[in-house]
Amino acid sequence: MTIFHTPISHPQGRKLGQWCKTLAIGCGLAFMATTGSSVHAAPAADTLPGKGITVKPVKNPVPEENFQHLLVMRALEKLGYTVQPYKDVDYPTAYMSIASGDATFIASHWNPLHADFYKNAGGDAKLYRAGEYISNAAQGYLIDKKTADQYQITNIAQLQDPRLAALFDTDGDGKADLAGCTPGWGCEAVVEHHLDAYQLRATITHQQGNYAALIADTLARFKAGKPVLYYTWTPYWVSNELQPGKDVVWLEVPFSALPGEQKGLDTTLPNGKNYGFVVNKQQIVANKAWTDANPAAAKLFEIMRLPLADINAQNHLMSQGENRDADVQRHVDGWIKAHQATFDDWIEQAKAAAAK
Repeated sequence: MTIFHTPISHPQGRKLGQWCKTLAIGCGLAFMATTGSSVHAAPAADTLPGKGITVKPVKNPVPEENFQHLLVMRALEKLGYTVQPYKDVDYPTAYMSIASGDATFIASHWNPLHADFYKNAGGDAKLYRAGEYISNAAQGYLIDKKTADQYQITNIAQLQDPRLAALFDTDGDGKADLAGCTPGWGCEAVVEHHLDAYQLRATITHQQGNYAALIADTLARFKAGKPVLYYTWTPYWVSNELQPGKDVVWLEVPFSALPGEQKGLDTTLPNGKNYGFVVNKQQIVANKAWTDANPAAAKLFEIMRLPLADINAQNHLMSQGENRDADVQRHVDGWIKAHQATFDDWIEQAKAAAAK
C-alpha cells in the first residue's frame, strides 16, 4: 500500500528522528534563537516586487496546518510583501472571502475534496490555483489491528453486521461510533454520503465536533486495549501515534461513491485498494484579480513544493508538546535553513516573473 503506508507512518521509510535531523527542526531542541527574519538576508528594497502591497492570509483553524501557511507567508515577506497574521476561518468562508478580495490566499486547498467550495465561490473566474504544493494527501477509515485480525474485518461494509458494529460502540447504544470529520471541512460530506451509499446508517454513528478531542479519546481507548474506529487524513500526526500496518489498518470500501462535484470519480488506487477517498493534492488558492496584478506571488504559489513527510514530522513535534506559536515559527526557520537553496530559488523565480 505505497500511497497509504509509506507517507503516513514512516516518512519515506525513515524514522521520525532522522527526519527531524534532516529538517533541522529540533525534536525538542531549539534550532535557532530567533524566528523568521534571520534565515535569509533580504535583497535590496528596490528589487522587491511586493513592496507596499498587503497580503491577508486565511486558514482553517486546525493548528497542524499553521506550518505550511507560515512557510508561504515567510516567502512572501522575502518578496517584500507586507503579510498580515493569518485569520482562522472555516473553509466555506475562506473561499468566499478570497473570491471577494477580503482575503488573499489559503495554502490548504484540497483538490478535489474542496471542489464544491471552489465552484461555489466562483471557480476559475474568481480564484487562482496552479502547481501542487503538497502531494499524496490521503484520507480514510481505520480500526485497530487487533480487532481487525480477530474478526477478519477489512471492509467498512462489514459493519452492516450489528454484531461487528457493536465492537466499536463507545456510548452503549449498540451502534459503532466513528470518530469522524468536523462540519465544514469537506470530508464530512463524503463520510455522510458513505453512510448512505454503504447502508451503514443503522449501525454506525458519525461522531462530529472537535476533531482533536475525538482523536484524544480514540487514543485513550486504544491505549486501554479497546477497539477504535476513526476517520483521519495525512498529513496529520495521529498516524505517527497509531501506525497503519502495525497498530491500525485501513478499511476498504465496497465501491467508489462520492458526493457533489466529485460524483463519478473512481477512488480505486493503482494497487487495486479502495479506501473511499481520492488521493488529493493540496494547492495554494488566491484571489485571481490579486494574482493577475502580482505575478511574483502567482509564480511563487505555483512553484512552492512541501514534502508531505516533512509536514508529518512537524505535526508529530506539535503532538509532543512543541505546539506554541514560537515553536512552529522555529520549525519554519529550521525547514528553510535545511532547504535554503530551494527556498532561495523560489524567491528568484518569483522575482524573475515580476520582471517580465
